[in-house]
Amino acid sequence: MNDILSKAKLWLTDTFDEETRNEISELINNNTEDLTDRFYKNTEFGTGGMRGVMGAGTNRINKYTLGKATQGLSNYLNKVYTSEEIKVAIAYDCRHNSKKFAQLVADVLSANNIRTFVFEDLRPTPELSFAVNHLNCHAGIVLTASHNPPEYNGYKVYWTDGGQIVPPQDAEIIAGVNNLEFNDINFNKKEELISFIGTEVDEAFWNASLKSGTFDVKGRENLKIVFTSLHGTSIKLVPEILKRAGYTQLHVIEEQAEPNGDFPTVESPNPEEPEALAMAIDYANQTNADIVIGTDPDCDRLGIAVRDTDGNMKLLNGNQTMSVMTDFLINQWKEKGLLNGKQFIGSTIVSTNLVNVIAESYGVETKVGLTGFKWIAKMIKDHPELDFIGGGEESFGFMVGDFVRDKDAVTSTLLACEIAAQAKSENSSFYNELLKIYVKHGFFKEKLVSLVKKGMQGAEEIKQMLIDLRNNPLSEIDGEKVTFVNDYKTSIRKNIITGEETTIDIPKSNVLIYETENGTKVACRPSGTEPKIKFYIGTKGSLDTVENADVVGKQLDEKLQRIIKQLGV
Repeated sequence: MNDILSKAKLWLTDTFDEETRNEISELINNNTEDLTDRFYKNTEFGTGGMRGVMGAGTNRINKYTLGKATQGLSNYLNKVYTSEEIKVAIAYDCRHNSKKFAQLVADVLSANNIRTFVFEDLRPTPELSFAVNHLNCHAGIVLTASHNPPEYNGYKVYWTDGGQIVPPQDAEIIAGVNNLEFNDINFNKKEELISFIGTEVDEAFWNASLKSGTFDVKGRENLKIVFTSLHGTSIKLVPEILKRAGYTQLHVIEEQAEPNGDFPTVESPNPEEPEALAMAIDYANQTNADIVIGTDPDCDRLGIAVRDTDGNMKLLNGNQTMSVMTDFLINQWKEKGLLNGKQFIGSTIVSTNLVNVIAESYGVETKVGLTGFKWIAKMIKDHPELDFIGGGEESFGFMVGDFVRDKDAVTSTLLACEIAAQAKSENSSFYNELLKIYVKHGFFKEKLVSLVKKGMQGAEEIKQMLIDLRNNPLSEIDGEKVTFVNDYKTSIRKNIITGEETTIDIPKSNVLIYETENGTKVACRPSGTEPKIKFYIGTKGSLDTVENADVVGKQLDEKLQRIIKQLGV
């Protein structure tokens, strides 16, 4: 506690403004537990950048932690680019303080002689990724906490290709940030280096999205769409792009259309949660709509609900959505005669293996990386000799083509509607196309279990759970022998039957994945953006006909529940 107190008292010095000093002083006098949580560590860069609860302290998002990160980035940019004017694009979402933080970041960059282009109003994250390339910037920053609760905010950094920072830049930038003191931050902005951008970039983004996300499909005018922005940024781009594509039967849930950092109509603005789309699904049932789409606050992930074989609205998970999108995209390339063995799909180690099977059936490679779209963007950057068709991850994110280098719910919404419109025109449906894939390639079914572990104690519990899994590895899962253990922390893939060990050729990460003889998979990893430990469970069966999907699906659900019980999660 003495160490916590000494760290906190540093925030009572003249380096910090009066409001911050008063906030910390009150905590020192009254709230030991909150003070500990604010200072037991520094806010860190995870799978989706730097994210945390807003407030004063080193383990919070505030003027000083963001300022320090931006000062470190500025120092790095000025070291790397010595002979040209450095340019950085900045966007922000609907969250409390996002606009203020964006201006703060622009101030620090300009103070360090870096030209900044700040969006005039909130915009989706994928548009920021696009803007980096469109404006020939050296980097980009977006102020967002994605789907986290209202008390959170965050900060994501993009590099010259429009993808988030990855090795070696990330480690070098973070090391530079960690070597700074808070009094090293230069807040003395240079107004002449700050410009504001708006509709001209919107137009360019819409055009690029339409080019990548529309196909020669029929029946757009017949598809009934219900869309909700969940109080986020997608309201700025999604309705317009659907209109431009020719979708005339679009209903926007007005109660959730107004951007609002409190997210007043939902417990969580996360399209992974069924409750988040409840209002939209209710309206779809009233109007007999074909598809419901909802996006998270910064519009990089989307949730989709479609009608099942009984006509009921069914929320698909991210694995199901990305499987249908992957199959559709590759087939489009095939029909145009564009497949020549030099294309690839991007996925992640915790996403469904069904995507890999689909791609292989077309003779297309699947590159698999760590969780987070920055790794898919890196695949594109590292393999300029290959064409990137599309890529996704189980957490409801997908990217169509490479004009954006992060998950993109704008173009993915458009793609989902293209698939649904085409299917409906052929007396099929989005859901029926999924079932056809299961018949052809196997019925893959997955379940995500997330355990929330907050604060310093929670972080220790998560750490210990992974230690225990490594020290006491599973030998069987639901009666199936474990055949492989993949430890991404040690980069070792071990064959349990033969004892043979091979090297995993992707960056190290605190992830453990078990595989069984029958294709069941269990992955465990701590979240990089939330105080959670996540268990990804995947299993597989065979489906002979679409009509038997409910029976096989129920059997796989029962199997998933048995595995959850075995794991004790």
